[in-house]
Amino acid sequence: MGGFSGLIYSSLPVVVFVPVNTWRGLTTAIWAALGVATAILIWRIVRRDPVQPAISGFLGVGVCAFIAYRMGEAKGFFLFGIYASLVYAGAFVLSLLVRWPLAGVIWGFLNGHGSDWRSDRRAMRLYDLATAVWAVVFGARYVVQNHFYDADSTGLLAAARIAMGWPLTAVALLVTIWAVRRAGHLPVRKS
Repeated sequence: MGGFSGLIYSSLPVVVFVPVNTWRGLTTAIWAALGVATAILIWRIVRRDPVQPAISGFLGVGVCAFIAYRMGEAKGFFLFGIYASLVYAGAFVLSLLVRWPLAGVIWGFLNGHGSDWRSDRRAMRLYDLATAVWAVVFGARYVVQNHFYDADSTGLLAAARIAMGWPLTAVALLVTIWAVRRAGHLPVRKS
């Protein structure tokens, strides 16, 4: 997921956007955020690091910048992320309701086990727990950030986006790793 450098790279456009918007206005802030995303992409190319995360980040910043531009308000920069969190929370909750917990589905796909884990009640409970944690993380992001969006608190919205990004993702990831290990579903070894 990019590690520490990914944390920095994903936060920089937001950290630049808010103060530049305050000091120089929305249009300059949009260009500044896009400039930072472009600089990160170029930096990764020069260092010969994988560029896919930087390309994804640039596209994400582009979508957020476009929404802010069309709305004519800085808080629009955060709208895509707010509703993405709502959609993700809904998907994780729905997967629990239909008894296909997404943590297990995704892990089964990534590690080569497919859906064999579904026949193990203990594994199902563990993947239910991991999926519920992801649903809570995404749901909390939506509730808190939507509150700041509705209150027109762009600075607090930016702080919430950063604070609720990697730290909460790390907690959910740790719970998922714990569940995977407890379920005994480590990756299939290729011979």
